[in-house]
Amino acid sequence: MTNAHDEDFSLEAELDETAGWDLDDETEGGNPEDWQSGYADEPDPEEAEELTVGMQDLAERHALRRVAGLSTELEDISEVEYRQLRLERVVLVGVWTDGSIEDAENSMAELALLAETAGSEVLEAIYQRRNKPDPATYIGRGKVDGLKEMVQASGCDTVICDGELKPSQLRNLEDRLKVKVVDRTALILDIFAQHAKSREGQAQVELAQLNYMKQRLRGWGGNLSRQAGGRVGAAGGGIGGRGPGETKIETDRRRINTKVAKLRRELAHMKGTRDTKRQERKRHEIPSVAIAGYTNAGKSSLLNRLTGAGVLVEDSLFATLDPTTRRTATADGRVYTMSDTVGFVRHLPHQLVEAFRSTLEEVADSDLILHVVDGSHPDPEGQIAAVREVLAEIGADTVPEIIVINKADVADPMVIARLRQREPHSVVVSAKTGEGIEDALKVVEGELPKLGVEIAALVPYARGDLLDRLHREGEIDTLEHTGDGTVVRGRATEALAGELAAYPV
Repeated sequence: MTNAHDEDFSLEAELDETAGWDLDDETEGGNPEDWQSGYADEPDPEEAEELTVGMQDLAERHALRRVAGLSTELEDISEVEYRQLRLERVVLVGVWTDGSIEDAENSMAELALLAETAGSEVLEAIYQRRNKPDPATYIGRGKVDGLKEMVQASGCDTVICDGELKPSQLRNLEDRLKVKVVDRTALILDIFAQHAKSREGQAQVELAQLNYMKQRLRGWGGNLSRQAGGRVGAAGGGIGGRGPGETKIETDRRRINTKVAKLRRELAHMKGTRDTKRQERKRHEIPSVAIAGYTNAGKSSLLNRLTGAGVLVEDSLFATLDPTTRRTATADGRVYTMSDTVGFVRHLPHQLVEAFRSTLEEVADSDLILHVVDGSHPDPEGQIAAVREVLAEIGADTVPEIIVINKADVADPMVIARLRQREPHSVVVSAKTGEGIEDALKVVEGELPKLGVEIAALVPYARGDLLDRLHREGEIDTLEHTGDGTVVRGRATEALAGELAAYPV
């Protein structure tokens, strides 16, 4: 017969075996609160300060995961309250109108990656060869019947179409399939909504979503077509409902227009702040380099490698939405800025280009574009064409461009050779291993705009501040220390050259 003390001891021993830590070690650092934190290798609070901003953002993004087999309700699944969501089960549908079969397969593979990034599990994927999408249902009537059988057999929740659906196509497909139907635009907008972090980014995504939703308002059973009637107050319209006769869908559309106008005013204010910073850099004639390219090509990794920025790096599509600008310097000390931008994709929704126009102006106003290409992608040429199409749309097609072929450590050498032949003005790097980074920096420094004002001055030793500015803002060809001062020759900005003119050689 055991007493209560023995039962308590047995319970402690059982906890020791299952938890893998000793209750008696509390005085030596084995604090039970550490065990309840969930992870054995959780960083010490003092060490957490050493984490880069990107690592902290990545940990925050992964704090809420989606896994298969759990209910859609948020629920506690462990003592550490680690909450997870059930994956949305989807079927992909595409229409192949032109190009080769490889192009169609690459497009469907990219759609699958987009769906997984949004938090779903891809069950099936079908695509149809047509001259143009069906005007009523996007795919043919026979394919709709086959898709309905596939949906019922797989038990999927959502059908994702690889294209932008008209409101009538969306409504007809949902009526036939009896499940939610979304198109490529809505999918990309959903990913942006998940990843937007800054106030400006969130406002830009919300603006794009509202513009997209405004034309696709609908309700079940025609309830959006009901009129308020004579008793507006009783119907919930109240003052501002524009009187009897306004339908619910008209009220919703008006509210969306009001919200859109408010977001545009907020973004215009934020754009003014961004323009002020950009004009300040131009006033000091600080060159700017923009890193652009296809999504998940390695732009953020390249920025970290070139400048040590420590921004978020994740192997997923559209991991970076908020632009990051870092100040760096050439080998001879000249200062310039390097900016990471949002990634592009095939058929980037027009709503996103318009909403993010103020952010994309960073690319159009730059002095040099580093166009990053994923050398390990099945169709890198298609990525280059898609990015250049967006660059032309935002007016950045006239900016000097350097093609940076990334991921050389895993890319096929034959593919790299093909790209080098097609794009002579290119460099090959691996942001992961550091291969080719030094060569890329030399090319960037050589392509930065040259300063136009030639200077030759005898700077007194008491004016060391001018030499310091010349090192940061100008280019020095020769520098000689004499008894009267420092003789310097090179190029400088107009403002600095005017100050140095007071000290002729």
